[in-house]
Amino acid sequence: RRSSYLEGAGKTNKLLMHFDTGCVNPYYGAPMLTTRLPTKVEPYRLASAGKRLEGVIPLANMPRVVGAIGAQEGDVSVSMTFDIDTQRRSFIEGSIAFEASLLCQRCLGPTEPEPLSSEFLLGLVTSDALAAQLPGEYEPVVVENEQLDLLTVIEDEVLLVLPQVVYHEEADCAVSRDQLASGVEPEASDAPAVNPFSVLRTLKDKH
Repeated sequence: RRSSYLEGAGKTNKLLMHFDTGCVNPYYGAPMLTTRLPTKVEPYRLASAGKRLEGVIPLANMPRVVGAIGAQEGDVSVSMTFDIDTQRRSFIEGSIAFEASLLCQRCLGPTEPEPLSSEFLLGLVTSDALAAQLPGEYEPVVVENEQLDLLTVIEDEVLLVLPQVVYHEEADCAVSRDQLASGVEPEASDAPAVNPFSVLRTLKDKH
């Protein structure tokens, strides 16, 4: 189950431009085109009107991502279309794209930023019981009080697209395969020795 509520959230995304009116009300329902995505939306209203949202969210605003792979620069580019299918189910079809510097699992040093992207199809429901009734092509998102926290949704997608294992090219790595096989300890790295895999397993177990 996804939650539309972000635990411990203390950050909001600055609205530089909101829709086609200059309005800063994050629940305004006019056609969407933003530089910074609104923090919350009313997804059923947007689906009824067939609206499209495009914008960016800074990786630094995603605490679970930072906790999994360390501090990151840059933004996640997001495109989301809200609509209703032929069975009157509200859904979001979208995509994300970003670059992230991950930790090499041999030397625990940072790798060069890697481009990552994914597409998703989310079914909007108001309860876990309704989520269980969705067709398999939909990933359920539980909407509470008619509002959806976009930061939580996009952060989930970012975590899901992170690769399970990353290595430097052997010629560029501080630890060779032979050293790893012989149990030689790698030299200390300035990068935090965080391992994203436990976070990813927890998230993927919910799907």
